Amino acid sequence: MHTLAQLRSGELKGIKRLTLSENLTSFPEEIFELADTLEILDLSHNLLSSLPEDISRLIKLKIAFFSNNRFIAVPSFKKCEHLYMVGFKSNQIETFDEEVLPDSISWLILTDNRLTCLPRSIGRLNKLQKCALAGNLIERLPDEMASCRNLELLRLSANRLQEIPAWLWNLPKLSWLAFSGNPCSVNLQYTLQEMAYESLEVKEKLGSGASGDIYKAYSKPHKEEVALKLFKGSITSDGYAHDEMNAYMSTGEHPNLIKVLSKLQADERLGLVLEYIPNVYRNLGLPPDFETCTRDTFEMGVIFTTETILEVAKGIASAAAHLHARGLMHGDLYAHNILINDNNHCYLGDFGAASFYEPHRKEFERIEVRAFGCLLDDMLSLCPSKEGNIYEMLKQLKEQCMNEHVEERPLFSEMIF
Repeated sequence: MHTLAQLRSGELKGIKRLTLSENLTSFPEEIFELADTLEILDLSHNLLSSLPEDISRLIKLKIAFFSNNRFIAVPSFKKCEHLYMVGFKSNQIETFDEEVLPDSISWLILTDNRLTCLPRSIGRLNKLQKCALAGNLIERLPDEMASCRNLELLRLSANRLQEIPAWLWNLPKLSWLAFSGNPCSVNLQYTLQEMAYESLEVKEKLGSGASGDIYKAYSKPHKEEVALKLFKGSITSDGYAHDEMNAYMSTGEHPNLIKVLSKLQADERLGLVLEYIPNVYRNLGLPPDFETCTRDTFEMGVIFTTETILEVAKGIASAAAHLHARGLMHGDLYAHNILINDNNHCYLGDFGAASFYEPHRKEFERIEVRAFGCLLDDMLSLCPSKEGNIYEMLKQLKEQCMNEHVEERPLFSEMIF
């Protein structure tokens, strides 16, 4: 975090990244003095409602964040030819005019705004890979968006969509899709045994995610250690918290899914009590970063044997087949949402982006099959041995799952290991 005083004194000359949050109501002109080097600009958590018309003077700008401000319209970045990531999460944006974004955009974040529609010109963003639109008022997607052939991740939850357009099923690279909380969504309701928060002895925090925090706890009714997931609020970056809770409650039992034990009795807290997974399990991967955009990252030096990749593939494909048989799309099938132990047993977790659909609509499953192919691709890239029957089989499966002719991809239940 930098300060306005540092900026004005010239102390920040030559920096590549500027983060400034001081209740700014106007764009500091001194930022233009950093134009020769500035690549990442983060002016989130201010009171901004507009940007200078000549923002393109920041000639090296690649990434720009303006979350939690007061914008009511997406500003024009048309002449920012190197800009590939822009974020306006949690503003008050109602207007998204035609031709305000450069063709270089690959990552667009407009979560939690007031948009009712998207411009037709979004179809010209042929480099767009990641588009986050959850928590708006969007009623339909423009047909021109079918031209976004590189789109891989799309968040549409908590909008007013009347239908999922058919062209979406044919996008050759779409892998991670969320669309719960819309009029067109299948809205199944599941019940689960309830328990009082007071019946839990809450201990240390185990982790945090977009939708909430997970704690270790002791359940007096269950007489065992459990995990307590407390949701942060009614809406998250992936959609509504109650939709995520409902997805968890629908999963049933499977050896590669974390068992859901009960939910908290209705009070001001939204929470689920889950099976406790001991710390011998670790995350298989790490989330994407600015450079990988849609693809997971991994700790330096991590390698995977063909045996490990095979066991992960078998477990996750089986869990995904189980979910899709119930008409549930995970929506976030990634290595960073998988836990694994030294015996190669794994769990698929985090249902924040999950969506229900009519089970016979296999088009949704084939979208998620590509996500599974990306998982195999990532792990195979970190396998030191590129030979042998197992490697060749996994490589061939990966290619089938990532087939750009969507209808030719196998379903999870058809995969043979």
